[in-house]
Amino acid sequence: MAARSSGVAGALCAVTLVAGCASGSDEPTSHPTRDTTVTAEVGERFTLSLPENASTREHWFVVDPQPDASVVRTADRRYESADDGKSVGGGGSLVFTFEATGRGSTRIVLLHCTFPTAETAACGGGASPSPTPPPEPERITYRVTVR
Repeated sequence: MAARSSGVAGALCAVTLVAGCASGSDEPTSHPTRDTTVTAEVGERFTLSLPENASTREHWFVVDPQPDASVVRTADRRYESADDGKSVGGGGSLVFTFEATGRGSTRIVLLHCTFPTAETAACGGGASPSPTPPPEPERITYRVTVR
């Protein structure tokens, strides 16, 4: 009986290991910046990559209204240098990774704050001291459907 018991335990460990490896090796689905419609399956991870250069005061943020967490959650945010960080001030991409958590629809709103828009309230600035108000920052809204 002990031999049969250890064989079952070994088989369960192998299944667990294979399942763990399969889910851990899945790369997130990448979506182009301007493709604002995303369809995903529950459990699927997907990325949104946007050009960013912090040295020129350029930043992207997920802003309100936040995505419905029962449909999509933010899983990661990382910066990828265009040239592996070899040049000072070189640009790159900000990569947001999301995970589809449940069926439904939601929106992901990204705000692009740049040097000219830094003084707007949306980007954390106050009222503009100049007579000409700064331009409003760019917003991109992604419509996400999880099946």
